Parts: sequence; C-alpha cells; structure tokens
Amino acid sequence: MNIDLREPWRIGPVEVPTRVVLAPMAGVSVQAFRRQGRRFGAGLVCSEMVSCAGIEHRNERTLGYLRVAGDEHPLAIQIFGSDPAVMGEAARMVEAAGADLVDINFGCPVRKVTKTGAGATLLDDPDRACRIVAAVADAVSVPVSVKMRRGTENGSRACLEVGPRLVEAGAQTLTLHPRSARQMYTGDADHSLTADFVERVGVPVIASGDVTSRAKAQAVLATTGAAAVMVGRGAQGNPWVLREIVDGDAAAPSREEVAAELVLFIRETVRELGERRASGFLKKFYGWYLGRGRFPKPFKQELVQLETTDEVVTRLFAAAPGARELVERLEAELPDPADEILLDSMPISLYGGG
Repeated sequence: MNIDLREPWRIGPVEVPTRVVLAPMAGVSVQAFRRQGRRFGAGLVCSEMVSCAGIEHRNERTLGYLRVAGDEHPLAIQIFGSDPAVMGEAARMVEAAGADLVDINFGCPVRKVTKTGAGATLLDDPDRACRIVAAVADAVSVPVSVKMRRGTENGSRACLEVGPRLVEAGAQTLTLHPRSARQMYTGDADHSLTADFVERVGVPVIASGDVTSRAKAQAVLATTGAAAVMVGRGAQGNPWVLREIVDGDAAAPSREEVAAELVLFIRETVRELGERRASGFLKKFYGWYLGRGRFPKPFKQELVQLETTDEVVTRLFAAAPGARELVERLEAELPDPADEILLDSMPISLYGGG
C-alpha cells in the first residue's frame, strides 16, 4: 500500500500539509531546527517541552522558547507540568505566542521531569492527566494534542485506557510512542500497539518511534491506520531524511549542502540564543551533521575545539567553498526576523534568555 505522504490532513481547524511531524526533542528543537524541518518537508513542527512552572514564574530563559517565526507554521508548542490550573495558564500564554497547537507532554521518561509528577508518570494517574487536558482545552481556542508513551512499565497497555479518556477531556490528536517509560529509547517501538490505539481513540493519531526511512514510514502508516508519523532522532543533523521520507528523494547531500545547512543552523541559533549559549549548545550538532561519512572525523573534533561560532563558520567555508553561495541563497529566502512573534508583555530577551 503506497501512501501519499504529501496528502494534507487536519487537527481540528489546523491543516497539516504533509504526513510527517518533526518531534519535540529537549536540547534540540530550537527555532532553527524547526524552521529547517519545515523547509525539508515536515508538515508540523514542535518545540521542545517548556516548563509550565517556568512560564508561571516568568523565567526569562523559559519564556525565550515562546518565539514564533512566520515560516514555522503549523507549530505545536509543548508544555509539561502536573498542576491543571498552572498548565491552563501556561497554555493561554503559548496560544498568545502564536502556537497553532498546544501539546501536552505525558511521555517524557527523564527522572527530573517524572519526579515532579509530570511527563510519563501521569499515565499512572489518569484522573489528573484528564484534569490537565480539560484545563488546557478550556483555556485555549487552538487544538490540544498530547504526546504519550504506552505506559510506565514494560509491556504496559495503559495507553489504551488513558487515550480515550484524554480525548473525552478535550484532546484533538494524540501522539503515541509505543515504548514504556522504563525502556527509554531501547528496544523496538511496538507499532502493533499503535494499531490498537488508533482503533480506540477516534481522533488522528501520530505514530512515533523508529521512523527513520520512507519505507518504515509507509509501513507504519499502512499497518496502524495512523494519520501521520513522527520523526525524531533520525533528523538530528540530518534534515535530508525528512525529504527522503516525504518525497522519496534519497540523494545524499553534497559536502557543500551539508556545510551550508550547518552554517545557516549555526547563524540562526546564535541569533536565537546568543553567542555564549549557542557555542556550547551547537557542539553536539557538529558530529550529527558531519558524520555518516560526510566529513573526516578529525574535522569534527577540530570544530569542537574552536572557541567561537565565527571560527567554526570560517573553517566550514574553507572545507567546502561552494557552501558560501548556498548560504547566501538560503538566507535570502528567510523571513525578516522583525516579523517574529514575541510577547511584548513578557521579559523575553532578543536571544531567548541568552
């Protein structure tokens, strides 16, 4: 069964132009990453999870996540927390920031999140989970989505019971990552459970987990009945996988293309975070972009040792001179940064709290 991955679908009033969603990933899904994902074919992009407590206390770095560029839409901003009232207020601010959807995280397995009663631990407290969804749905006019795991323990099928209740509470779409919280990212995603989940919930489902190629995306959609697939770690430093999944274009990028995309990513991240924060944040991306045999390993190590992002850009242009013209072309196509939505009533710095 050949599924058209460029067929639009809807989440309430929001039209999503392709069947591929770029996952929210902590420490990865900055604005530059999301905008790049949209350029390469992701129909919906998501922010990394934003602490509702940070929003409530007007933490400047947290509020810095609430910046929206014109070429990101449709965009989901993901929030996490355990208090329904606080989550509702955070959702209002997310909507005001320009999000097309408010996404709620019931899937994060990391201890610093679950110990606060948030993330995947809410799958063990479905009553509270439903109160959170209801509070968020009541607070905003945009659709509410929920990202969740199968349950907290291996083999759990809690999602089959919790999912329909979240829909009753107001969720208009659900994303299922069919691993347990205990599994983290080990083992295989059990998409036979995704198929059962789709039958239970009655809203569009986004299937997450192990989608790393067009063939895998087609197989997951065909066997589960999901509306879309979510791509996460496979797109880190590799936006070309999105193009391959959506369009079937499996052509490997040239060195010049890789260097150009990395330079643009560096510059946009510095604009967003500021040089000090960006220089450390970006180091993991050098390996992601330059790996897969694209550049020699010593070159990546050389970039990591450089002190400023300007030095990194200079070395990239020296290694791939043709990248300079590609970068100029890409930058000319970007929207004016002045058109970004920032919440004027909040102390958001120009560089997102950097």
